[in-house]
Amino acid sequence: MAAVKITEKARAVRLLVLDVDGVLTDGRLYFSEDGQELKTFDTQDGHGIKMLQQAGVACAIITGRNTQLVARRAANLGIKHLLQGREDKGIALKALSQELHIPLDEIAYVGDDWPDLPAIRMAGLGVAVANAHRELRRHADLVTTARGGRGAVREVCDLILEAQGLYEQALAPYLE
Repeated sequence: MAAVKITEKARAVRLLVLDVDGVLTDGRLYFSEDGQELKTFDTQDGHGIKMLQQAGVACAIITGRNTQLVARRAANLGIKHLLQGREDKGIALKALSQELHIPLDEIAYVGDDWPDLPAIRMAGLGVAVANAHRELRRHADLVTTARGGRGAVREVCDLILEAQGLYEQALAPYLE
């Protein structure tokens, strides 16, 4: 899709919705000997999410799994809208859109695999991470250059901030 069209779509975004495994993480699951699940999150992705929220763009998570680990990460990032155990991401996205009174065309959704397809196709800006399954890359408006769990979310956050003319404002405190 043309860069101008992507910028127009990003300019309209009021809500960024993220999958977890393969988007906020690299998609690998780690289990300790005692069965404890471990995940790694990219700190730059987290900072991008915080900056986006400070600029007035809400963030949410929709994930098929249900873990305290994700709830803790969402709380650390100030993400108030967390939908866990939701296999049908399209239905979950519609419900979130209605609950928050944000039209689908003002929502960006980032995913990596088939369960994310309905949400990517209905969101105003559908994004696939670089290492997403080829079907997601084919249906997405945008494919990131960074991989899931390795800066893809930060890339999307920066894009939205730039499109909305808020990037320099977000950066300014770090240059003083």
